[in-house]
Amino acid sequence: MMWLTLAALLTGYGLDLLFGDPRQIYHPIRLIGALISVLEKGIRNVFPKTSDGELAGGTVLVLLTVGISTGVPAAFLAAAVWIHPVVYWAVASFWSWQILATKSLKTESMKVYAPLKAGDLPEARHAVSMIVGRDTERLSEEGVAKAAVETVAENTSDGIVAPLLFLAIGGPAFGFLYKSVNTMDSMVGYKNDKYLYFGRAAARLDDVLNFIPSRISAWLMIAAAAVLGMDGKNAKRIYLRDRHNHASPNSAQTEAVMAGALRVQLAGDAWYFGKRYKKPTIGDPYRAVEPEDIVRANRLMYLTSFFALAVFGLLRAAVGIIV
Repeated sequence: MMWLTLAALLTGYGLDLLFGDPRQIYHPIRLIGALISVLEKGIRNVFPKTSDGELAGGTVLVLLTVGISTGVPAAFLAAAVWIHPVVYWAVASFWSWQILATKSLKTESMKVYAPLKAGDLPEARHAVSMIVGRDTERLSEEGVAKAAVETVAENTSDGIVAPLLFLAIGGPAFGFLYKSVNTMDSMVGYKNDKYLYFGRAAARLDDVLNFIPSRISAWLMIAAAAVLGMDGKNAKRIYLRDRHNHASPNSAQTEAVMAGALRVQLAGDAWYFGKRYKKPTIGDPYRAVEPEDIVRANRLMYLTSFFALAVFGLLRAAVGIIV
């Protein structure tokens, strides 16, 4: 089983690099999102509309979502093993492919790069609005490029390295565990009137699950920056200085490395739902962020993902040999 899981991880990673998200197939993360929406509606009808009631309801949402999102794939995988090891490998490979987001992250960020290079700022703003949560209608060309680079940096951990780690530890069932929490955080983990209490359990669990992967991602990205001929020393310096310049304990980890490697300044104030929020900056403004930084960010993301696959795969193989 351990070797089959490793083989499925390698196969899934390769399929992700080749094909990205299989958009013609209903994605399981969309199913998890639909599950969260249904559960939220039902739970809110049961629990009182008080802070304690919403905290309790949000905790139930986490327990049910994680339980179903992990238990259902685990049951399918157990049935696949019972049928034949090759069937298990095929199912686990397919799900590993769907859990990872290496090529799709590059594809979506390059949809921002193309109109920027063509001088079409409105289209670039629209493209970046598809991958960020902030308001984009006020963004300058540099602001659009910066938002895309930040997204690549943060999602190198959330969309690639963290899922790789969970897949290496426990196969697709653990991968879906991670993605269910990550999806909940993206849907209900907001500090607004609607989700301040209801989404707190999901947001806290997401912070816990990403604490170690985000830091692993940062150090792997520093190594990748050095190998690619970027400013690896500055990447390390900015990481150690600015890695906590974010409300989240994890989001600035890879953003700090990216800013240092590219020798630019990221983050800073941003608009959300028509309101400007003051945020600290990350990195030093040696130069303005430019469209080509999106390409550079993707190169750094790809090599970081390869390093993560190599490290986690070797550790998984070592465990298999010892056990």
